[in-house]
Amino acid sequence: MASRPKNPEPRPQPRLYLLTPLLGDAAAFAAPLDEALTAGDVAAVLVRLIPADERTQINRVKALSPVAQKHSAALIIDGHAGLVARAGADGAHLTGIDDFNEAISHLKPDWIVGAGGLFTRHDGMEAAERGADYVMFGEPRENGERPSFEAIEERVTWWAEVFEAPCVAYAASLDEIAPLVTAGADFVALGDWLWHDPAAVAATLAATVPHLRLPEEAV
Repeated sequence: MASRPKNPEPRPQPRLYLLTPLLGDAAAFAAPLDEALTAGDVAAVLVRLIPADERTQINRVKALSPVAQKHSAALIIDGHAGLVARAGADGAHLTGIDDFNEAISHLKPDWIVGAGGLFTRHDGMEAAERGADYVMFGEPRENGERPSFEAIEERVTWWAEVFEAPCVAYAASLDEIAPLVTAGADFVALGDWLWHDPAAVAATLAATVPHLRLPEEAV
């Protein structure tokens, strides 16, 4: 398990991690995604897919790969670890420590493997020990519930102080971004709420810039 060095390098500027809506027609989402990646400093895109057969899922991911590559953003598939190579994705995001443990040996070291759904400290520590490329905290469960924001801040702070693997913190609004950055998030995830008003996506992403600025003492 990699821990934070005692004398770390200056902290890099946090970047965005976008979660797509659940996609059926991925080709129709290519243009909105391109607009979003143009508007914000996005490091990665998590592609979330409506259930379908494998060929359909692969084609959906391939429809978005050129857009992500154009903007040098990693394209991560939500689940479906077995499709990563065939779809030309950069990696997979697994929810829950069991799914993560099952997938990591098949994907490392060639692809990114991220871990979410880590609702206990023990699960986070286990993901770090197994070599997660990042962990995500604060994302909603399937029923839409998420921990209190105070609990999410506490978990991000703990992680940033102890572990070397990057932390992705889910922000449910613009107002949550700056506190998560202060807590130590390396990346800030934006999900469904970002896409509710297609006409406002670019403006919302442009508005994240001041919220992503590091506290002066962290620069």
